[in-house]
Amino acid sequence: MDLIKWSLDAIRSSSKELSWMEERRLEWAPLLASRLRYLIDGAPFIVICDEDRDWFENYFLRSINRKGSHRPILPFISLKSLYPRLNDINSKEEISLLDDMLSIAFPNGFVYFYIGKSSSKLCAIAKNRTSSYMWLFDEQAENSFYLSSTDENLDFKLLSMFRLFDRTIDAVLFGQVEL
Repeated sequence: MDLIKWSLDAIRSSSKELSWMEERRLEWAPLLASRLRYLIDGAPFIVICDEDRDWFENYFLRSINRKGSHRPILPFISLKSLYPRLNDINSKEEISLLDDMLSIAFPNGFVYFYIGKSSSKLCAIAKNRTSSYMWLFDEQAENSFYLSSTDENLDFKLLSMFRLFDRTIDAVLFGQVEL
């Protein structure tokens, strides 16, 4: 099954939790499919969240490889755990040095997965790579899924997006969906 059709079925089977996503699935599915190809090919996802989304980063990393899952452990890693001085990065040169370090650590490539405001200095790290995947607030940019930081349901939407993201990975790994 193709990902757009599968996404529609998954959204509709989620009761009202993802109803807002039905009209946006044509934005969601192609971008996600292109980034999941990296994961399937063995590239780790380096997770970065802005300061206001620290809670979501913790939730995401604890939930993506939850105990009792019937799939292999997947390479989702916090950038903060790889480079604890992350908040000290203030220039393009320092971003390039970080990219160099990660390229040495992950010679087969990696994907920055950024969730947060476009105004955060951490966003510049993800925007620096064309392979990045972003759930971006307040800006429409290439390789990003747009959300508004003033949406009163933003946290709810992030959690529902995570569930759809997680279910999509299962569908891809277990052959229900072709990328």
